[in-house]
Amino acid sequence: MTPTTEPVAVFLPSLAGGGAERAMLNVSEALYERGYAVDLLVASAEGQFVTQVPSGVHLISFGVRRVSAAVPQLVRYLRRRRPAVLLTAMDHTNLVGLLARWASRTSVRTVISVQVAFSPMFLEAQRGRGRLIRWLAQVTYPHADAVIAVSQGVANSLVQQVRLQPDKVRIIPNPVALPNVGRLSIDPPAHPWFALGQPPVILGVGRLVPQKDFPTLIHAVARLRTERPARLVIIGEGEDRPMLVRLIEELGLAREAELIGFQENPYPYLSRAAVLVLSSAYEGFGNVLVEAMACGTPVVSCDCPSGPSEILDHGRYGPLVAVGDAAGLARAIAKTLDQPPSRSMLLERAGDFAMDRVLPAYLEVLGLRARSQTEGARRQEAFRDATSDRREAGTQN
Repeated sequence: MTPTTEPVAVFLPSLAGGGAERAMLNVSEALYERGYAVDLLVASAEGQFVTQVPSGVHLISFGVRRVSAAVPQLVRYLRRRRPAVLLTAMDHTNLVGLLARWASRTSVRTVISVQVAFSPMFLEAQRGRGRLIRWLAQVTYPHADAVIAVSQGVANSLVQQVRLQPDKVRIIPNPVALPNVGRLSIDPPAHPWFALGQPPVILGVGRLVPQKDFPTLIHAVARLRTERPARLVIIGEGEDRPMLVRLIEELGLAREAELIGFQENPYPYLSRAAVLVLSSAYEGFGNVLVEAMACGTPVVSCDCPSGPSEILDHGRYGPLVAVGDAAGLARAIAKTLDQPPSRSMLLERAGDFAMDRVLPAYLEVLGLRARSQTEGARRQEAFRDATSDRREAGTQN
């Protein structure tokens, strides 16, 4: 049977190094491995994940800086390519995807993925822009064929704040490609603090922006160091870097804390850290918690809305601390260093978010038939052969 040439279209703002982008790259790769043609659409092909687009996934950049400016090109794409389904992720991209579907006058199935809860903290942090996004979501989201919420907390906010009907929302956590995590975590980290015999490293991962609240983590490590040796490494880049550097110096941590920037492969650091800490003020899911547990690394998290308490089963797999509580975070880190959970328990929990566990729900909501990787490989080969035959026929003519 010849595979369909109708692609699955995945639309993102860019390939910035965030959790939503990584999750959609994981989904795109899994769909391709199962024989589906995948078009990865981006407003702009820039960001740290540009080099990590899976082989075989067709990257299409609209070459615009603002997602809203991509509407005309997305309309033309939908009319020309007629994808089997359009999957969008992140609120502004969701809005543009739904607008383009309406403007294209096509009936392409459109599924949106909401990655952050419309919580009071989110709305306050975004100020007027957050309230505008919520209003636009109230107008447009009901017209999606399905809405994916990455956690129960996100789903609750969609019902309460966006006024979606509960049966419109499907809770599907962001999947983690566990084989990739295992393979990529083998290499040693390019930093001397992770060598054997060094003091324990507390690790933070994320964009250096107010949402991630790294000042609370830095204050927590400063408190921790009054009782024991420890070091802090933060992976990520963003607008808060100058402020965080100043804070580290003010707290006397210049020799014990480092911001090492974005790392294309963070898994060697995750696998060798003593504790991974998520200090965010708000989230939608908290991918890095699952990735750390997939490396067998203990985790501590702020109990922010939403995602971490669900991932950690209300503290069963790692302590939860009130948002902004540096003293509580220091105590939780110390307790975890003294009494880390078993590696097998962490790995088992990470497995609940493995691609093979999560992908069937994606296939169902996207309206695609489930295929095994073996069947997908056969379909890819058949499609390549058919394409090659057509090219040869065209050359002979």
